[in-house]
Amino acid sequence: MAASAIIVWFSLTIFSAFVLIISASTDQPATSGDFNTTALDDQSFIYNATDNYTTTDLPKPPTTTPTPSYSSTEPVPPAEPLPVSGSLLTPVTDVGRLCPCDDHQDVCDMNCCCDRKCKEEESLFTRCSVGSVRGSRQLCERDVASYTLRTKIDGYSELTSSVQKETNYDVFCIQSQNRVDGLSHPSPTLPTESNFEELFKQFTSFIFGSVSSDKMFPAEVQASSGYQFGDVMLTAGDGEDGGMLYLPAAAVTADCVNSPAAFLKDQRSRCSRRVVLDQDCSSLPGLNMNTYTNIQLSAGKKTDAAVVPVEVKSIILQSAEGTQTELTISGGEDLRPVLLRPTLCANVVLKVVYVIKYTSAGYVVNATVSLVLGFIRQAAVLLEQEFQLTFIQENGGDMPVQYSGNPGYVVGMPLVSGTRTTNGISRSLDLRDTLSVLHSSPDQDCLQGPHRRSPVLFGLDSVSGCTLRLEDTNCSLVSQLVLDVLRGPDYPQYVASFGNSPLESPLDWIQIRSLVHPSDSPGCSIPLSRHLEVEWTKYGSLLNPQAQIVSIREVIQTNTSSLTVLSSSSILPVSSSVAFIPASAAAVPGYRATPTIDAKLPFDFFFPFV
Repeated sequence: MAASAIIVWFSLTIFSAFVLIISASTDQPATSGDFNTTALDDQSFIYNATDNYTTTDLPKPPTTTPTPSYSSTEPVPPAEPLPVSGSLLTPVTDVGRLCPCDDHQDVCDMNCCCDRKCKEEESLFTRCSVGSVRGSRQLCERDVASYTLRTKIDGYSELTSSVQKETNYDVFCIQSQNRVDGLSHPSPTLPTESNFEELFKQFTSFIFGSVSSDKMFPAEVQASSGYQFGDVMLTAGDGEDGGMLYLPAAAVTADCVNSPAAFLKDQRSRCSRRVVLDQDCSSLPGLNMNTYTNIQLSAGKKTDAAVVPVEVKSIILQSAEGTQTELTISGGEDLRPVLLRPTLCANVVLKVVYVIKYTSAGYVVNATVSLVLGFIRQAAVLLEQEFQLTFIQENGGDMPVQYSGNPGYVVGMPLVSGTRTTNGISRSLDLRDTLSVLHSSPDQDCLQGPHRRSPVLFGLDSVSGCTLRLEDTNCSLVSQLVLDVLRGPDYPQYVASFGNSPLESPLDWIQIRSLVHPSDSPGCSIPLSRHLEVEWTKYGSLLNPQAQIVSIREVIQTNTSSLTVLSSSSILPVSSSVAFIPASAAAVPGYRATPTIDAKLPFDFFFPFV
């Protein structure tokens, strides 16, 4: 009996100790981190996105120091529990608007069922490249956007989409959050007066202002005195340290901000300046051509390099109406901005084009600048200026030819035109010497120049013209003058079928067919209208079609009455127009032919049965 009592007492002692251990372990405080990862399934047609949530910092639980049991007879107070967990906030990202296969902006991506630009092309889809888009896999409930295709009676596809809630049965899914401060990414360093210089050097690749010796160049580059790709172009200054070549450009706003020009990096920018004529016409440096011409470049990046002055190649004067005339540079002209009236400032810089020629060793050998000077009419105006910088290599030919697409034409780019030679196609490097039309201006006379012209831009129809005053009875002379005005100087005969058609491939160029409607009455025949019809088509795949010109026709309409009738009216309208006509056939869904199997068996294949 005593033995059984001892056994019962021993069992109760062990059970009590086990209960105390469990209660002690459960009273320990626990912390959890804030996880935010993106999980991707193995299947290629499922896309998983991670939603971003905003969390609220919760107060830290107070810490308690356990009291040793041997120093006091008072019981140990239990640790305070963590604050109650809050529910997850609404995700910032809407799964229904995510589309991982939408690679091209404002263009339909084939078989991308979630692309919002594919409303008209959905009937041609054969499958969905992305079948569903899921939310974060860490959440216990996530949104799933599903896309499916079904075939209609007429054989075309019909898209159905839906967004539903999906339950995640993973035991480690997140149902609520209990974020404790300190378990997230550290806060970024805020700039102060003491650490601003250090942060500025850390997050900037170059320093605006003067360049001091070779501090901004790496050690391995300092051995070479020639420019390397991306180096800042240096100018020769009065002191020991030179400056930098600046090219104005738009920054956060459209206002002009000086930006250093980098070697071998072609740049083109547009920016605006706020001008008050009575104050800034003659004093603002950005309006004066001397600011862009009185520059001496350093041939290399060493302080003892040769000096290359910037030469003025051409100056074009633009009238207040927009007509342009090239000025013959003879030296000694004073083209500084001048205030003619309180609301009219002349010789203002509108466009600057730099061309820098360099050697293979990285030295500058020549630099030229071309300018366009014009007028400002208003007392306070927002002046828009254009700046361009181009690099060409010595002994590498002239300025590189500019194209209008690669390969297909781009809407808004000028048509590439030229003339036929024995060696192929010849075209001017100046964009003004291209297929062009008259640019309408008030009271523009067809026989009194200069005439303002605009290049024919792909995909943009246009109508313009001029007025013809018949004061000369020489019919043949007037007829030829009007025709030259309608066609423009150096009228090209060929147009490139693609935006990057090579000059040495004449078969890629299309001849302009000219059709003249003769006058019904004998005698004088004067052109009264010129119309260009450009037919183009989509070439290539449906996924990325390219614009190709297939034909171009020039239609010239002459007068239908005699010279005496034309002379009586004294003023005649002469028009010039361009129309782009799409000639693409509608895309038809098709199927590839079933492959044929041409199998040949060896003669003893069925041995020994046959």
